[in-house]
Amino acid sequence: MLTWNVTYHCRPGQRDAFYQALCELGVRENSLREEGNVKYDYFFSAADGDALLLVETWTTPALQEAHCQTAVFARLQALKAQYCDHVSIDKFSH
Repeated sequence: MLTWNVTYHCRPGQRDAFYQALCELGVRENSLREEGNVKYDYFFSAADGDALLLVETWTTPALQEAHCQTAVFARLQALKAQYCDHVSIDKFSH
């Protein structure tokens, strides 16, 4: 199993708009239907009003890599460029 904690550091005041755009694109729903996806959930930071945390878990690294080749993932990259200053990722294998 592989879990990634992906923190989107949004531009000031853009977190809610970014989250709404993610919802409209259907990123979570599409990801949950992909083979090997166990968890795909967003969390709002209590300490940082511009941070959005994604926790995603996959059964194998190969299936997570396949997720990164989907059309929805490609469209997510454009949203990140529009709304985020940077992204940090913590990776865990278990």
